[in-house]
Amino acid sequence: MRGIWIRPASHAPTICDIWLTNAEKLCHIVNIYPLIREEYSIMITKKRNLKYRINWRDAREAILRERICGPKLRFDPDITTKAASDFSKRIQEGEYEYGRKTAEIFSNFLNPSSEVLEIGPGPGTVTVPLSKRVKKITAVDLSLRNIAHLEENLREESCDNVEVIHTNWLRTDDEALRDRYDLVFCSHFLWMIPDLEEHLAKMENASRRYCAIVQPAGRGDLVKEVYSRITGREYGGEFEPDGDYFAYAILREWGRLLDVTHFSFTNTMTLEEKVRSTASFIGRFVEVDEGVAERIRDLILPHADEDGMFVETNNVVVMWWEVASPTSS
Repeated sequence: MRGIWIRPASHAPTICDIWLTNAEKLCHIVNIYPLIREEYSIMITKKRNLKYRINWRDAREAILRERICGPKLRFDPDITTKAASDFSKRIQEGEYEYGRKTAEIFSNFLNPSSEVLEIGPGPGTVTVPLSKRVKKITAVDLSLRNIAHLEENLREESCDNVEVIHTNWLRTDDEALRDRYDLVFCSHFLWMIPDLEEHLAKMENASRRYCAIVQPAGRGDLVKEVYSRITGREYGGEFEPDGDYFAYAILREWGRLLDVTHFSFTNTMTLEEKVRSTASFIGRFVEVDEGVAERIRDLILPHADEDGMFVETNNVVVMWWEVASPTSS
């Protein structure tokens, strides 16, 4: 399927639906929004025209140029498939801890009648726990490998309110998506986007209430140490998941007011999983053949716990903002 098919509402709202309290309007916004938009919502997507702007583009373009090539991993011909399986397994830890904590934050402004668009769901990191709190999620992903893991995880968790669509988000029809969702969000996705402003504008276009970005913040010390030992260079943030602060700078430039919070979650990996994970970062800067992979293994092995496992606590930033807000009565 090339684009997103939007099913029309089952019935049009009646004039009686308008006579609601502000609280009731918020609860029923999905049903009555098309009728009352002009009198109820103030669209706040106008961008500020600033004389002085932060030059974030040069820094981000330099990062993208440095990372544009995928990792050079010669030590295992099946590493891509294995790495995808590793990731799908990790996201389920702690009852989907990463996604569960994200969904808890989203529950501050969503309700059981909310409809959500998720961009780049991967294996269902957030999709699975969030689907249990909202009416429907439309999940858009270009990777068939990701979709296979996502659909498997949805079946295992009996999630039947998620529509999975195989398409390129950047090529979706803006007019067809306009104002269709209560929340549009992406998680750990910004590094895949060449034009961040275009991506953010498309998110706002598809939302009738909120947009959100969920992004890992920082890398563990071990992978940084291995990078320095393998390359002979001091680590300078070469594989930091840094999309969140570029997005924040853009959105504040546009005049958006963002809520920002953070949480931590725990990952557990076997030795071989940790080798594959570490190699995926190192391989962007040096070719990882069997010799380099063995050296990575030797460097990380002393850091395993008594069970031979690698336990790491990571941080995540969540930021969200209103695309439309209710008028004061």
